[in-house]
Amino acid sequence: MAAAVVKGPGRLTVEDVPVPTVSDGEVLAAVDLCGVCGSDLHMVLDGWAQPETWHGHEWIGTVVAVGPGVDRWQIGDVVVGGPPTGCGACGPCLDRRPSLCMARDAPGVAPVQGAFAAYKLAREAELLALPEGLDPRAAALAEPLAVALHGVHQGGVVPGQRVLVLGAGPIGALAIAAMAAMGVDDITCVEPNEARQALASKVGATTLLVPEDLVVPTIAEPGLVVHGAVDVVLECSGKRSAMEAGLAQLVRGGTLVLIGAGIDPPRFDPNRILLNELVITGAFNYDHDGFTQALALLASGALPVEELLEPGVVRLDGLLDAMRGLADGRLAGKVLVQP
Repeated sequence: MAAAVVKGPGRLTVEDVPVPTVSDGEVLAAVDLCGVCGSDLHMVLDGWAQPETWHGHEWIGTVVAVGPGVDRWQIGDVVVGGPPTGCGACGPCLDRRPSLCMARDAPGVAPVQGAFAAYKLAREAELLALPEGLDPRAAALAEPLAVALHGVHQGGVVPGQRVLVLGAGPIGALAIAAMAAMGVDDITCVEPNEARQALASKVGATTLLVPEDLVVPTIAEPGLVVHGAVDVVLECSGKRSAMEAGLAQLVRGGTLVLIGAGIDPPRFDPNRILLNELVITGAFNYDHDGFTQALALLASGALPVEELLEPGVVRLDGLLDAMRGLADGRLAGKVLVQP
């Protein structure tokens, strides 16, 4: 089968690789569509990935083979790639927080055979059915929408609050759209790229700013609350400067949620956190029922799906260029790959 194989930082080659062998409890699906995630950019463009692996985890496909013991799926079923199953026995799993499973691998460490390929192997329990009537293009947003929803829930966002979203890439845009759909009507987005600003406005942002618009108090002003302070900040860019600026935009008792994966760690003023009793938390992966929530929201028609997606699809041989376009801001919406 064809796969977009990582050869090194910023290097992809479409190669013929063996089709995965189906074992007990496993399902093989022909990949219909796979979205490009921000973590894929880090894996490929920044060199986080192991060479000779292929990535892609935002996928839908059609079942072509089932292994022994599989009774939930049949050949021809259309499925959505879901979350990895936790161990089910550790504290976080028992607390319905599978994204914190003690048995999980560190991202990028284990060898990966993802969905930037013609076929994808998955465990039976790691698949969901495509809801009846849901466009497969919309269903391809299920994974990133589940990530966005987890960030929104980690922030405890409810209608009536003021929310600031830093970065209008795919996760930021999906978070804005999801909050607008749930009735949040005061959403400010900070984004330097004009195309992404336009996207944020179309999907529900009520105010648009650029990073230079943000007031960041000095370290000598740890108790100062800035004008226009918000209840929750969702940091979706992974930029050090955005994380630091985001903390300064909170009301007393506010919450900063770190969603974007960053390389350059921020420096936070502990006195600002202490004097204002601020909460800083992360959002890694999904709620325990995040994919079910995401598919239901997509099927409801409440999200402007076509605004969130780039038109058409790209092939495997166009994947690297699409990744570069996402990284440099030429592309604002979610890119779908059709292997």
